[in-house]
Amino acid sequence: MSNRERAERWLAQDPDPVTQAELGLILESGDEEALESRFGATLEFGTAGLRGELGAGSNRMNRVTVMRAAAGVGHRLLADGPEGSHAVVIGYDARNGSAQFAVDTAAVLSGMGISSWLLPRILPTPVLAYAVRHLSANAGVMVTASHNPPRDNGYKVYWGDGAQIVPPVDKEISDAIAAVGPVNELRRGVPPGQARAEGESSWKVLGDEIVQAYLQAIQHIPFGVDRAVRVAYTPMHGVGGALLIRAFMENGFAPPLTVPEQSLPDPEFPTVAFPNPEEPGAMDLVLALASQVEADVAIANDPDADRCAVAVPLPEGGWRMLTGDEVGGLLAEHVLRHTTGEDRLVATTIVSSSLLGRIAEAHGVNFAETLTGFKWIMKAGWPTHRLVFGYEEALGYSLGGQKGVPVKDKDGVSAALAVAALTAEAKRAGRTLLDLLDDQASRFGVHATAQVSVRVTDKALIDDAMTALREGPPVQLGGRAVERIDDLSEGLNGLPPTEGVRLALAGGARVVIRPSGTEPKLKAYLEVVVPVEADDVPAARAAAADALTLLKNDLAALLPAG
Repeated sequence: MSNRERAERWLAQDPDPVTQAELGLILESGDEEALESRFGATLEFGTAGLRGELGAGSNRMNRVTVMRAAAGVGHRLLADGPEGSHAVVIGYDARNGSAQFAVDTAAVLSGMGISSWLLPRILPTPVLAYAVRHLSANAGVMVTASHNPPRDNGYKVYWGDGAQIVPPVDKEISDAIAAVGPVNELRRGVPPGQARAEGESSWKVLGDEIVQAYLQAIQHIPFGVDRAVRVAYTPMHGVGGALLIRAFMENGFAPPLTVPEQSLPDPEFPTVAFPNPEEPGAMDLVLALASQVEADVAIANDPDADRCAVAVPLPEGGWRMLTGDEVGGLLAEHVLRHTTGEDRLVATTIVSSSLLGRIAEAHGVNFAETLTGFKWIMKAGWPTHRLVFGYEEALGYSLGGQKGVPVKDKDGVSAALAVAALTAEAKRAGRTLLDLLDDQASRFGVHATAQVSVRVTDKALIDDAMTALREGPPVQLGGRAVERIDDLSEGLNGLPPTEGVRLALAGGARVVIRPSGTEPKLKAYLEVVVPVEADDVPAARAAAADALTLLKNDLAALLPAG
């Protein structure tokens, strides 16, 4: 079938006048390149769900793609039981198309006889993840592209345990999507309150009680007693602002001082090139505000508020961004100081710092290392251990207390509360988060990490780079011998196979190279470990920084040009 024929079939079922007009103009112009871009492939459904550029076509995010995905999720659920025995919670952020995609999902699922519960308004992803477990739903859908560029949207799927899907469910849903016919032939539910014909169903819109239940649940996280802290904050044009302010106030904190230009949701993200706190320049406005108000800490969420970025003031002036690994180490010890029990477990991923393993050993608790992504972290230790803290270096944290973690996904709202609490606790003792980091370095050595990321337009460059790395691996990086090469695609230490390579270097250093699961990027994760001698932490940090620079320089030859 030609791309033109695919486009005409797609157009015949499209319910959206905007993408109808877009595709109609392309067909009229005969633009074969545009048709190939939109219909030469199909947006793949994987363990990250769907994520891609908005627009007409099978290789774009649009109402047809979303309705097919909803039908696929529904068919997979019905494989486990008949109509009327399943429920799905649906959430959405403020991106272009998100609200419509959420309603389309509710309409398709309710039309299949599946109870569909829509969150009451735009809300952070952690609320959706919490709601799946709290309401004992069979699945959840969150319409968001997280920190992707403004032109993108996405579709995350959660299963009954409240965590994102893992194999084989992702493949089963993908197969079910492939079997879906034209979406204009799908039976659909009608909006709540609308008159229903015989056999029609509707979905339910939840009230604020689900938000309040989430806020009450995170109060079981041990935030400590100190509250005297001044926080500068930005939701980065996303949906976290109102909820985070409410969470701060309900937990006894003063509301954070928020960047005015970024305080309200805006799908165009006008003040940042990429709405990702890790990207250069993304934190500029909140750091400027933090300096102006003499804040003790600066905090940012990404647009769906499941990530949390932290910066702290330097004694000599200016600000320093903390890495995800540094924040992870601090929050881990904070949680472990406030919890008890031999069944406690902390977990992180194979690309995050090895420091968490050292911390776990020192506190006498269990430790697990997983594949990248919170969908894997949340499986760690179950059912014999109680996960009290999990994190990944990409600014994602899940904190728990004596009852374990309330949200089985990363949660930027509760993480922000914990950072504020820890800052306040240190402040009362005349100290800062930098002092706490030095304390950890003195006990465990400097675990310095960094990431090298290359964004490409041609994904074949990523495949070529990974092939070259496997066929001709380096014998030395950054002046350190490569002592072992682990091909992650073959599985490692009992973990499922995943695309990537880990290089173990002399002196306890390591490099992991893997493609991003959500963006056209090839990422390298670096770590060096330098012991602290004679309590000279600055010297150890300087040595670690030099070692990372040497590694970065050598890695340039292994990664494709951006």
